Amino acid sequence: QLQACGGGLVQAGASLRLSCAASGGTFSYSTVGWFRQAPGKEREFVAAIRRAGVRLYYTNYADAVKGRFTISRDDAKNTAYLQMNSLKPEDTAVYFCAADPTDSYLSGYKYWGQGTLVTISS
Repeated sequence: QLQACGGGLVQAGASLRLSCAASGGTFSYSTVGWFRQAPGKEREFVAAIRRAGVRLYYTNYADAVKGRFTISRDDAKNTAYLQMNSLKPEDTAVYFCAADPTDSYLSGYKYWGQGTLVTISS
């Protein structure tokens, strides 16, 4: 139900925007999150956006990406985004999007998309 795309190979300092499209109906998930898994490492939380009301959302970021990454969503387009700026080689990983009907954002997501590979060269 979730399809992530937008990964690629870029140089350090560049930007990428990842997209996460939900198919099969309304993008009604309360929380959408992005996670990443670097080679040889465990999957880690990157960012999340939680619906808090009509056109009101809360966002959360991992310290490693705060100030460089921005998560957003367009429920009318059934899509969430992760804008990644000032990319660093340590951002290299497979990025996954996830969604959940609750407002839990660090873990326990019910739905997961396949990953998209982001590679940052130095």
